[in-house]
Amino acid sequence: MSSGTATSGTASGTGDTAPIEVVVHPDEDVLAAATAARLITRLVDAQAARGTASVVLSGGGIGTKTLRQVAASPARTAVDWSRVDVYWGDERFVPADSDDRNEKQARQALLDQLPLDPERVHPMAASDGPDGDDLEAAAARYADLLASQAPDGSAVPHFDVLMLGMGPEGHTASMFPETSAVREQERTVVGITECPKPPPVRISLTRRAIATADEVWLIAAGESKAEAVERAVRGEGPIQVPASSAVGRYRSLWLLDREAASKLA
Repeated sequence: MSSGTATSGTASGTGDTAPIEVVVHPDEDVLAAATAARLITRLVDAQAARGTASVVLSGGGIGTKTLRQVAASPARTAVDWSRVDVYWGDERFVPADSDDRNEKQARQALLDQLPLDPERVHPMAASDGPDGDDLEAAAARYADLLASQAPDGSAVPHFDVLMLGMGPEGHTASMFPETSAVREQERTVVGITECPKPPPVRISLTRRAIATADEVWLIAAGESKAEAVERAVRGEGPIQVPASSAVGRYRSLWLLDREAASKLA
């Protein structure tokens, strides 16, 4: 497949199987730059339509590299960053100054360079935050925050785009295969103590929350992701491959480099 090649497939959300789009770029650097450009355009379009925009950020190598590309882009000034709401899809439940924090990585890569409204930046709690090391209270706090920003009758705010990464075993956000987090169907945010990848204690949005986003983007790079990409795009169930539940209300987009897409037909 060549740069920008698009294909279609299926992925499993919380309800019916939904079509997904797959876009393949030559390598990780091009993938990050193209995704950054796509994100800037999406936020501009959302602000043109509604006056505001909202994004849910992902951690991980390719997610952070994408944010650096946004920071480097002259086009970033087309976005009114003071009218952007920022959320996170998951977080490592560690102290606020830990290098493992997705929030810290995002701030260093991009957020600290933008004229954001601090009241519109919504990180998940750290283990030395207002709830201390009470994981369940911290997860409930984020669920309450989401509900407070949501329209009446909704549990989560309007998300224009929700960005996700994926691990080699198919996890996304902090939902790993065959765990209680990926089986959760009622709550929008869960605390997790069973992550097989360190650090093991985390907070994560659930499949229910992810599926409310207008657009969900799954971003993956590298040959180690190829098997999980193939399984998810083929439509294997989310309990076995949580990334297969990366389905948005209006668009489900997989953004890959050539290596990650190498097992797709």
